[in-house]
Amino acid sequence: MTEGEGRSEVGKALGLLICGTLVYYHCAYRNSTILSLFSDVLIVLLCSLAILGLLYRQMNISVPVDPLEWQISQDAANSIFAWLANTVGAAESVLRVAATGHDKRLFFGVVVCLYILSAIGRLVSGATVAYAGLCLFCLYILAENSQSIRTCVPQLQRQRNDTAVEDDNM
Repeated sequence: MTEGEGRSEVGKALGLLICGTLVYYHCAYRNSTILSLFSDVLIVLLCSLAILGLLYRQMNISVPVDPLEWQISQDAANSIFAWLANTVGAAESVLRVAATGHDKRLFFGVVVCLYILSAIGRLVSGATVAYAGLCLFCLYILAENSQSIRTCVPQLQRQRNDTAVEDDNM
């Protein structure tokens, strides 16, 4: 992975963390609905685009890409919906096998997972769990792409291997 790609991934993680924080604040702290959040975001985007359009017209700047001319290829649309259909189909087949009880291990795994989720749901709100998961995911991406962590981990592994070799020689 090049340095530019690492920075891109870190930027994505930080953007995702900021968006998640704003969603959590809007939905959990302010007790607003997700529909209210989407409408607020849409209003902000439309107002921002209108102001930018007026500014570009005033400064006689032509817009390089017209969003009204954006198109998605047929192959891209087919692959997106094929992925969605495969994901839903796989989840449906796993749940069907678990519900019939033919695979006892899968059945008990699903029961335990649902029990844990219900216990977590009783303790905290769904928005809090989703936000905590998003934060952990962003921390994982940051740690995976951080240059300092990438250089420290091999050094620690080398030190651990050196001590293991010394212990074997004694």
